[in-house]
Amino acid sequence: MPRKNEIRTQLKEKRRRSQNRQRFLWIGIITIVAIAVVGVLIGVSNRPIGEIRDAKPLERPQANRNSMGDPNAPVKVEEFSDFQCPYCRMFYEDSESSIVENYVKTGKVYFTYTPFSFIDGNDPNGESKSAAEAAYCAADQGKFWEYHDLLFTNQNGENIGDFTSKRLIAFADKLGLDSSAFKSCYNANTYRQQVLDDLARGQSLGVTATPSFVVNGTLVQGYTGLAQAIDAALAK
Repeated sequence: MPRKNEIRTQLKEKRRRSQNRQRFLWIGIITIVAIAVVGVLIGVSNRPIGEIRDAKPLERPQANRNSMGDPNAPVKVEEFSDFQCPYCRMFYEDSESSIVENYVKTGKVYFTYTPFSFIDGNDPNGESKSAAEAAYCAADQGKFWEYHDLLFTNQNGENIGDFTSKRLIAFADKLGLDSSAFKSCYNANTYRQQVLDDLARGQSLGVTATPSFVVNGTLVQGYTGLAQAIDAALAK
């Protein structure tokens, strides 16, 4: 009998030591992961602002916050765009100036830019949504379009740190905005709900990709057919 009791005791001790090793192993893994996460967060917060490229000048007639042109123009065009979207940057670089020159300046089109910040997914603090909030804060000081241009000029990809809070504030400083007022607006997430509402509104209109345009109520996916859609609307 004593021998059996001794064996039981030894087995219990082995199980206890095994459980302790597993417990310490998991604690170690969790600790390492926590340290790595903190390191990443510290790295992001300490990341230098880096180079900020100047945007090409583009005159926008009758600019009013995120709209431009004659509000009584026969054609209303609303762009749904994500500031991190490479194709949206291509529209800004390749085609927007001709749309402004041929349609907005001539009084044919009233054009509105609406942020459709979907690349972040459900992250309310993602770079697309943060950039959109910052652009609306710049609009409070009459610089929405100038800020819009800086964002696209300095966009290099998706979720790679182009639009950290430090850089978004630096963009405002580069434009000569009132830094205190801009920071107050941005840090308070003044336009967070507006950005979320913009996204929901675009979805309700059938927008599934960027850039997309609504031309007098007709959805146009992509920008290659935008001019033709405007001409068709004008013909009506």
